[in-house]
Amino acid sequence: MAVHIVWFRRDLRLQDHQALATALAACSKNDSIMGIFHIHPKLTESFTVRHDYFYETLKAFNDHANELSFPILFLYGELEASFDELKAKTDPIHTIYYNRDEVGFGKKRDQAFEKWAKSAQIKTKSFLNHHLHGAYDSLKEDDTHYKVFSPYYKKWRQLHKPDPVCIDESLLQQKSLSKKPKHEAGEHAYKQMMQQKTGKWKQEAGEQCGREYLQSFIDDSIESYKRDRDYPEIEGTSRLSKFLRTGALSIRTVYQMAEEKRAQLKDDSGVETFIQELAWRDFYNMIYAHYPKSDNLEIKSAYQGLDWRSDEEQLQAWKEGKTGYPLVDAAMRQLNETGWMHNRLRMVVASFLTKHLLIDWRLGERYFAERLIDYDPASNIGGWQWAASTGTDAVPYFRIFNPYRQSERFDPYGRFIRSYVKELKDVPTKAIHMPHDLSEEEREEYGCTAYEKPIVDHQSARKRALQAFGNND
Repeated sequence: MAVHIVWFRRDLRLQDHQALATALAACSKNDSIMGIFHIHPKLTESFTVRHDYFYETLKAFNDHANELSFPILFLYGELEASFDELKAKTDPIHTIYYNRDEVGFGKKRDQAFEKWAKSAQIKTKSFLNHHLHGAYDSLKEDDTHYKVFSPYYKKWRQLHKPDPVCIDESLLQQKSLSKKPKHEAGEHAYKQMMQQKTGKWKQEAGEQCGREYLQSFIDDSIESYKRDRDYPEIEGTSRLSKFLRTGALSIRTVYQMAEEKRAQLKDDSGVETFIQELAWRDFYNMIYAHYPKSDNLEIKSAYQGLDWRSDEEQLQAWKEGKTGYPLVDAAMRQLNETGWMHNRLRMVVASFLTKHLLIDWRLGERYFAERLIDYDPASNIGGWQWAASTGTDAVPYFRIFNPYRQSERFDPYGRFIRSYVKELKDVPTKAIHMPHDLSEEEREEYGCTAYEKPIVDHQSARKRALQAFGNND
């Protein structure tokens, strides 16, 4: 009898899971299967809202696995030592299956693991499971990577999309290792994580919740996605990003359900726009894989020496949503209060920090990393470099978002602004976008004297940014 081990990471689900499906299929009559989750010390050395959400997702996953009599073994410690102990307590190991990463910390971890497995003489099987297409799937004719999204998307559309894989849960129960080994450090670390989490995300985490969100989006919102997605007061976006990041939802399932919905619609523009967003996710994963230093270095070398301003006071005002620009402030307060920000507003606030304040994009990206529950390094690094005009296929540096125009266009009645900037709740619509133009008497009348005046003048900031970027172009 041999044990097939499935190593779960940010793929916290038991359906449409390639590594799990392959392990189950490989089990012979007397073989068994066991799931593990390795807690690296790096995961627990800090606690942010992102950790809080991930821990809640991990609990939902572990609870579901226990319901199916498929208990997860938790390991804790440095990777090699943890797997040495696993090997000593679980012999013979047939194969370790996992869904691999192509970028960042995950890629380095996987390389270290494969080195350990080779020395330990243990077979491994890994799969690309987080994206519809991996970083090296959609290349140009000369096998170089795309740098512009439009031709990438054209090629991406032509590629066959993998189908979801069905997990036989009764077989999983039958094949589950009857008595898992003990790893006290792992059990202790898991208990500590569960004690640390706040419980705030209980109704928004896990596979079942993700499937409900997906079904609701497909039924109620995807048809109007193209029209509604830019308006933050409307529930027009999918809100699936947190489930995709933690792996509570499979990208294959999302794509399949979107395409099935397309077949039912006369106007499929909403579905097409949504699928483009899935392709952007793959595109930025590809870019990060080919530019592994882009988490800390501008992709466009011309801007690597750009003279960013150091202004802690303005950076803090941006973080707290106290810039005096209502839409920017509402967006940042949404982030701070909910752990999420509307996609268009991510572009607006990133443009404001890098162009209006001329503050280093890395500082903004790191703040997003702390505050976003759906934080995905590749997408966020790509998005920040896009907004800062330093990345591939980025917005030209001279295209500087006007926060007032963005506000008037995408929150015309100020409803989103008022929901987060309480100081402006009684300001009439005609003044909601530029309350600094109100007289002192009017500010008193509308109860907004406490609201900050703009920390920077739009026109002056625009000229400063054009000059700074122009000098490096």
